[in-house]
Amino acid sequence: MKLKQRVVLLALLLVIFIFTKVFLIDNLDTSAANREDQRAFHRMMASLHVELDPRLDHTLQSPWEIAAQWVVPREVYPEETPELGAVMHAMTTKKIIKADVGYKGTQLKALLILEGGQKVVFKPKRYARDYVVEGEPYAGYDRHNAEVAAFHLDRILGFRRAPLVVGRFVNLRTEIKPVATEQLLGTFMTVGNNTCFYGKCYYCRETEPACADGDIMEGSVTLWLPDVWPLQKHRHPWGRTYREGKLARWEYDESYCDAVKKTSPYDSGPRLLDIIDTAIFDYLIGNADRHHYESFQDDEGASMLILLDNAKSFGNPALDERSILAPLYQCCIIRVSTWNRLNYLKNGVLKSALKTAMSHDPISPVLSDPHLDALDQRLLSILATVKQCTDQFGPDVVLVEDRMTLSHL
Repeated sequence: MKLKQRVVLLALLLVIFIFTKVFLIDNLDTSAANREDQRAFHRMMASLHVELDPRLDHTLQSPWEIAAQWVVPREVYPEETPELGAVMHAMTTKKIIKADVGYKGTQLKALLILEGGQKVVFKPKRYARDYVVEGEPYAGYDRHNAEVAAFHLDRILGFRRAPLVVGRFVNLRTEIKPVATEQLLGTFMTVGNNTCFYGKCYYCRETEPACADGDIMEGSVTLWLPDVWPLQKHRHPWGRTYREGKLARWEYDESYCDAVKKTSPYDSGPRLLDIIDTAIFDYLIGNADRHHYESFQDDEGASMLILLDNAKSFGNPALDERSILAPLYQCCIIRVSTWNRLNYLKNGVLKSALKTAMSHDPISPVLSDPHLDALDQRLLSILATVKQCTDQFGPDVVLVEDRMTLSHL
């Protein structure tokens, strides 16, 4: 063999060797990541059922101190939380030492201070479980049970970006009125034999109070995030105009995602992928009302998108509002870890997992069966949407490997 042929052959063999090595390394990395995703899924499934148990045998800290230490820039609580039941038990049983009108917003809520100084947001029951909210996908009052269900869905999806929520029954006459501020107390009234209040908010009206069953009111309590983690509010790039006849740019511009990718904080870091995750989360719960979102301040785009205010969800199980998925089908990207988790949850696993996760809650059953069935149906639509993207652009473009390091030291 001539020298020139030998050189060509050696060069070809070297190229094949390098390609094979890179291919094998990539496959090994991908397989390792997939195996870890599968292990994480099994760990989640094993810890679905959370007993509300007050015992904290292994620590002298209060439940509020424990929950505060969980919070880091990329998650609200860690994957393994043996103290979760104790924290949620405290949320639903600790004495209320102060009650005030809720923080500013459009919907009725109350701000409660529990024994030990912990703030929680109380959202009252407005609808029966089987009530169907007609009209626009964001119509109607807030649904307290939707907050509970959304928190557990956040656990199941492995996002861990929603503050802790649990159901709670409160006696308005003996638990709230004696510790209520004058501002809140001034909104109390009696309708028939029921104690009611209408609070202070943009849409709060004396003619539309929330009423207890007698004195006992069912609601949800959401754990306030620690003050050391101040929040920053952002306009959602796929927000609606809420004006009849006026469309947002994303509703008519097919190349809208390309424009988003050129603007901060979506031009780098994890924020755009967080938006995609949130679109999937919101589509599953039927939440078309995320016009703004929160992250931690001074994060330079690295903080998670925090899944706050999920109460405009689970209104109509027969309505699948596809426009909620616009960030997914317009950008055609999704985290590999999210894609893997969604696939693990198909074939009825999602409905079963959520039902199990919520079974411990004081206000169980949290959702009616039609809403649970709708989750499985919507999951199929998400998987089909991703498949359309991979068919068009290829999995290497659509499936993005982005695993943020989480630290709980």
